[in-house]
Amino acid sequence: MTVADKLVLQRHRHLKWRALDRLELVLMIVCGILCFGFSMSVTADIVTRTIGHPWLWLQEVTSALFIYAIFIGAAAATRRNDHLYLTAISESMHGAPRLIVELLTRLVVLCVSFGLIWYGYINYLRGFGSFRLPSGLPIAYLYIIIPLCGILIALFTIEQIVNGLVNGFDHPEPPAEDGHAIAPIRTSEPGV
Repeated sequence: MTVADKLVLQRHRHLKWRALDRLELVLMIVCGILCFGFSMSVTADIVTRTIGHPWLWLQEVTSALFIYAIFIGAAAATRRNDHLYLTAISESMHGAPRLIVELLTRLVVLCVSFGLIWYGYINYLRGFGSFRLPSGLPIAYLYIIIPLCGILIALFTIEQIVNGLVNGFDHPEPPAEDGHAIAPIRTSEPGV
């Protein structure tokens, strides 16, 4: 097998996960919009209370934006290995010990995701018995994001396990290119 064949094979291995790359991008954009909306609703709540005409529904909107941003951000961070993941231990290892630690860490995250799915769904169903004020909406609309987050975390963790077993977990970081480096100043001419 030539080097070109290996590169094509490697590229095909990663192509099946392209849909998850797009999903990650969408989650990051949605999380940014939710965080911006949260900031704006808190600001509007402060302003309306300061002028003596509070909008009571803003607290409900603020809490919904905050909860959704947390869980969507947790799912996106899981895909990027920024959350629920202990990198300091595993990055210092190589070979079989690293494989074991990486797999155990991801299995723990997978168990947490199953807990989010199971108990989040139970909370979602129970949420139809409680209502938010002043809107009167069932609190279930806040809880639906919990099992969805668990599903996304499980999906991303399974992807990481499969990619790690196929391609290995040991991926050294490429050296950073410093395109903004300033050349040293010469204080004397050579040969002087």
